Amino acid sequence: MLIIWKKTYIFMKKSTFLIVGRHAVTEALKNPLRKVHRLFITEDALKKLNRDNQNVNLLKKVHVFYKSKKEIDNLCGKEDISHQNIVAEIENFDEVNIKDFLKNNNKKNLNFLALEEVTDPRNIGSIIRCAISFDLDGLIVKERSFPLKSKLLFKSASGGMEHLNIFKVSNINTTLRFLKTQGFWVSAFDSKSKKDFTENRWIGKNVLLFGSEGFGLNKNTVNNSDFKFRINISKKMESLNIANSVAIVCHHINKVINNKKN
Repeated sequence: MLIIWKKTYIFMKKSTFLIVGRHAVTEALKNPLRKVHRLFITEDALKKLNRDNQNVNLLKKVHVFYKSKKEIDNLCGKEDISHQNIVAEIENFDEVNIKDFLKNNNKKNLNFLALEEVTDPRNIGSIIRCAISFDLDGLIVKERSFPLKSKLLFKSASGGMEHLNIFKVSNINTTLRFLKTQGFWVSAFDSKSKKDFTENRWIGKNVLLFGSEGFGLNKNTVNNSDFKFRINISKKMESLNIANSVAIVCHHINKVINNKKN
C-alpha cells in the first residue's frame, strides 16, 4: 500500500493499516498482542500521551514520527474523523476461533453478541464499546461484512477492539446451530415480538442476536433462535439506534448477573 503525504511517500505492508484517536491508539500500544509498527503524532499530542501514561513506556518498540496537524489530516484522507493528532500503523493479531475459545472456557454464564448485516463502522464500534463496558464475552460477526480495518470502527470503539473477543464467521446461522449444541440459548431481538426482554431470567449461556436497523434479522436467522424479544419504548418513537438497543440490553443483563452473584 502506498500513501502519498504531500511530497512524502509512505509505504505500508499489505498486512498493516492505520487507526486514529487517542484511546484507540493508546490501548493498541498497551496490548502485548498487538503489533504497532509506526506512530505519527504531533509534539503536543506526544506530550499528552506520555503525561497520561507516566508509569509505562508505550513507545519502546515503536518508530515515532513527528508530524504537523495538517500532515495528519492528509494521512486520514477524506474520512470525516477526529484523529486527535495521533495515528498508528498496526497489524491484526491472531484471530480467536469460537470453538477453541469454548474449549478453554469453563464459565457457567457466557454471553455473546451476534450481529447480522450490521455494517456501519460507527455503530459496530459503539456496540463493541458497550460489550466491553458490560462484560460480554464476545462478538460474533459475519466475516464478509465486518469492516476490520476501518479507522471509524477503531475510533468509535474507543480502545475496545483490544479487549473483546471478536469471532468472525462465514455463516451466522451455522454458528448459531453449533452454539445451541453447546448449551447456548439464542435470543433474537425484533421490534415485532410481543415479549419484553426484561421478562427473561438471563441465566446460563446466551447469544443476543441483533439485525440491521434497515432490514432487521433474516427470517432463517430468526427461525434458528429459541426466543424472540423486544425492547419496550414509547409509542412516540418507532425504533432505537442499534447501538442504543444493544447498550440497554447489555446493561440489564449485566445487572441481573451481578445481582445473582451478590
